[in-house]
Amino acid sequence: MMRTLLIANRGEIVARIARTARRLGIIPVGVYSDPDRDSPAPAHLDAAVHLPGATAADTYLDGPALIDAARRLGADAIHPGFGFLAESAAFASSVLDAGLIWVGPSPRSISAMGDKLEATRCAADAGVPVLPSIRLDDAFDLTRVNTEIGFPALVKAAAGGGGKGMRRVECVEELEAAIAAAGGEALRNFGDGTLYLERLVSPARHVEVQVFGDRHGHVIHLFERECSIQRRHQKIIEEAPAPGLDGALRDSLLSAAVSLAESLDYENAGTVEFVVGGGGFAFIEMNTRLQVEHPVTEEITGLDLVEWQLRVARGEPLPATQDQVRHRGHAIEARLYAEDPATGWAPGAGRMVRYRRGPGLARYEESLRSGTVISPYYDPMIAKVISHRATRSDAAAVLASELEAMHLHGPVTNRDFLVATLRHSAFLEGSTTTDFIENHPGLLDAGPDDATRTIHLAAALWARILSNRDGDRHWGLAPAHWRNVAAERPFIIIDGRRVEYVVQEDRLVMAIDGAQDLEATIRDGGVTVVEIDGVSTPCVVHLEGENLWVNSPRGQSLFVEQPRFEAHDPTFVAGGPMSPIPGTVTAVLVSVGDEVDEHSDLVMIEAMKMEHRIRARGPAVVVEVLVAPGDQVDAGTLLVRLEEKE
Repeated sequence: MMRTLLIANRGEIVARIARTARRLGIIPVGVYSDPDRDSPAPAHLDAAVHLPGATAADTYLDGPALIDAARRLGADAIHPGFGFLAESAAFASSVLDAGLIWVGPSPRSISAMGDKLEATRCAADAGVPVLPSIRLDDAFDLTRVNTEIGFPALVKAAAGGGGKGMRRVECVEELEAAIAAAGGEALRNFGDGTLYLERLVSPARHVEVQVFGDRHGHVIHLFERECSIQRRHQKIIEEAPAPGLDGALRDSLLSAAVSLAESLDYENAGTVEFVVGGGGFAFIEMNTRLQVEHPVTEEITGLDLVEWQLRVARGEPLPATQDQVRHRGHAIEARLYAEDPATGWAPGAGRMVRYRRGPGLARYEESLRSGTVISPYYDPMIAKVISHRATRSDAAAVLASELEAMHLHGPVTNRDFLVATLRHSAFLEGSTTTDFIENHPGLLDAGPDDATRTIHLAAALWARILSNRDGDRHWGLAPAHWRNVAAERPFIIIDGRRVEYVVQEDRLVMAIDGAQDLEATIRDGGVTVVEIDGVSTPCVVHLEGENLWVNSPRGQSLFVEQPRFEAHDPTFVAGGPMSPIPGTVTAVLVSVGDEVDEHSDLVMIEAMKMEHRIRARGPAVVVEVLVAPGDQVDAGTLLVRLEEKE
């Protein structure tokens, strides 16, 4: 029996697992850290234990604390979700040793697949094609690297996952630096710096197969997923089934995945990942857990994968045989991240002032609401949006529209990138390889076009004029017969640009930086309708301090009203660089007395599982170093004092 289930995780996966648990009559309970105290996730649980601390190491990676929480709450089972301890054989063993049900594969399977070198050996023994690889220990032979692997190649963490501990190398000269960087990242994220070098197939596709097994010897597949749209080796858009895959190749992939799972006597959910290119495929790794992207498989099969996990963990056989599993239509999932594609995917943190879903044409998996604080301590994914339609093109169109209509007033997100990608001709043609983003760099600066920004600016300006006139920060109905036609036009500074304006009843005339006047007719009535050149666009405006948010069917814009003095670089003060984000200092790369030039690396900061380089902006001398590795810093913390050189 399974009466009470502890979900040892945070965020949207807590709500997802709790939903299925309740439907099966199982009581969901959980845990939460200091930053997650006011997050939506605990509200989905019957009870939750507070884990003091903020970092993952102090909370969601503390196995004994999680087992103690299960005991305190009377749980008889633990579901690890994904990430954190989901693929820890030691934690799985501890759960079983405590007399609890472990919702996942056996510790033996987790251990075998957790070491990527051992996993490759197991795959080869099962007859699955593998890529050439060698362990990067102190005795590795450069001759073997050149003859057996070649370049380009990937340095990978043996205990890795989620794109961590990976570096691409183009030639032997890049190997030393890549080993140092990947090894340090692997040690921080997995506690194991063991690395190996693997041949890189490029261009290639990333295709994975969902498998399921039970303790009665049954193993089946639930078809494949395409996961080639990636940044920093982490997935952003996933879909099922994989588009344009040759029938014979698909059958071979599915068969190979099942063969590997059968060789492991595999139980519960697992995903076998492959690189596909040149008419063939090869094994990458096996994830011994539920995947972030499992909803696309659920959508096309109509199955509840969490329900399957819970039933298998209770000792039941798989709910269906291979012949009974069918797929229908096409599903695409977009991961919504609090990060900025235009600045190297720098993570964002802070309060989501206003959050509103799109029109409801898609499935949402989220742990987000207006007022939610996005923490710098964890992965920056804040929601997943999934569209399922009869065809791939329809699924992409609906998902793009759904994302575009969302209100996301807070930290920067990758929403505009996702929308532009889903509408890009190369994506719609199915030309999705792992270098998709590198091949289409224009997507990184995606957003509303100039015409849309002008419409949004008119709506924002109108709302600001009314709020200032009414003496508060909220826009309302336009006052009748209000005129403001002064000899010298009033103006405000928005995004560093001078915007002059004149209001005559429902007509707004504005000029940006002295350019030609632009006229707009504004109609209010709960929604601000902007009419320019006979074309009307409904807009919703939200004012929050100096921030002016505008949403319309064409997307979202943020305008920042500024005081009337010269703007400055917000990441620099007179003394030197400040941290642009809250995070942990991982390395200090300079010492007092060092001379630095423009773009010299000064400090490395890790936030939301990503490392960010803080660089000098010109020639200078280091006067004082104010931080050390391991320090926690807030956004705006001065890191290094510099004396600029003439």
